[in-house]
Amino acid sequence: MAGITGIGSSMDIDGMVGAIVAAEKAPKEAQLARLEKATTSKISALGQLSGALSTFQTALNNLNDASLFEERSATSSDSNLVTATAGKTAQNGSYSLKIEQLASGSKTASKVLGSAFTAGAGGSLNIRLGAEGSVTEVKIEPGATLSEIRDALNTQLKDTGITADLVTNPSDGKTRLAMTSTSTGIGKDVQISSDAADLQGLTIGSAALSSDDPDSSGVLEAAGNAKFSINGLALDSESNVIDGAIPDVTFTLLAADKEKTVTVKIDQDRAGVTANVKKFVDAYNALMTTTNSLTSIVKVGEGKEPVTGELLGDSSVRGLLSNIRSEMTTPGSGSFGVLTDLGITTQKDGTLAINDAKLKTALEKDVDAVGTLFTGDTGLMNRLDSKIKGFTASDGVLSQRVSGLNTTINSIDDQREALTLRIEKMQTRLFSQFNAMDSMIGQLLTTSDWLTQTLEGLPGFVKKD
Repeated sequence: MAGITGIGSSMDIDGMVGAIVAAEKAPKEAQLARLEKATTSKISALGQLSGALSTFQTALNNLNDASLFEERSATSSDSNLVTATAGKTAQNGSYSLKIEQLASGSKTASKVLGSAFTAGAGGSLNIRLGAEGSVTEVKIEPGATLSEIRDALNTQLKDTGITADLVTNPSDGKTRLAMTSTSTGIGKDVQISSDAADLQGLTIGSAALSSDDPDSSGVLEAAGNAKFSINGLALDSESNVIDGAIPDVTFTLLAADKEKTVTVKIDQDRAGVTANVKKFVDAYNALMTTTNSLTSIVKVGEGKEPVTGELLGDSSVRGLLSNIRSEMTTPGSGSFGVLTDLGITTQKDGTLAINDAKLKTALEKDVDAVGTLFTGDTGLMNRLDSKIKGFTASDGVLSQRVSGLNTTINSIDDQREALTLRIEKMQTRLFSQFNAMDSMIGQLLTTSDWLTQTLEGLPGFVKKD
């Protein structure tokens, strides 16, 4: 607006200037809006493609791992009694186990104590597991009660697996200090000694506690070894976790049942390989679905323009898919040269399908040959990865494309600013011109009115209606 306009001529100068400005501005604004929408859509489409490629690349890297084909699985026929794990060097085989008893920790107790027992002058209690175990010194404060002594033991022994409790006989109120250990194996019984005279009632030796002598102390349940057999050979262990009985195999004994035989089978971990093969197929199919969507033409009805994918006709997508499909059909070395040998075939829509039975048969026949197809410098996974790195790298094709499109977005913003400035100048110029014209018309009208009045005043002037 340029103030009050059209006074002299009674013309709608604001409306005329607005119409001229709109006619000049609208086509350029529409052009920039179309360009912005198309550019933004392409950036979004390239982002979708990049995400699908990233997922596919992860699946390639996971399957391109030779150790995956070296892994061993260990399965137990009764996981309530024993479980097992196997390392890469474990030999395939089947083992029969019988568990007679589990390894156990000790339970010991002090002699009977009165409920009013205190630590007197206090001192230290020396706790050890067996005669050869390391000593843990626990400080006992002077005058400490039985409850305070128990708490001091548990606080200072919390990292040793040894726990202190107080057990009281309801009939006479007499109490014993009971010690329990999670450390298993023969000779690992909890013992307590002390040089403090007032703490002698808390000492516990290695002899068995006598049920007939209330002043005795010692072992209630001795720590013991696990007793078991593997393939009929009798064995024992300080721990319920058995390492070394079978090379690179670890058995974990969970319960004893000497009448029951448990079979543990060591074999190659085909389930792990199968899972990663399926992840590769799923990622490939997701990539194909994404590219099909981004390059498709969809009819939406009679007389209507079809809906096209944002990357329809894009040469980068065509080149990418061509490279991937070429590698998928290039034979590798080994007895399994191509994916079809494993039951992995291409469907009409370009996605892959797995024949589970054929894949299982191939893995059972020669898992190492399957590994040769997928892994290594010449393996399919590495070859496919090399084809897409040029697209997914930080300075790759997709990144450069997005960078160029962002430059276009920035240029659109610049063009809008330039358009705004040009329109403002044009509007100012038009108002100036129209207002000048309005002023001139106003002056002419004033002159016309003066002439009319003057002529009407002349003698003999006859006005015609």
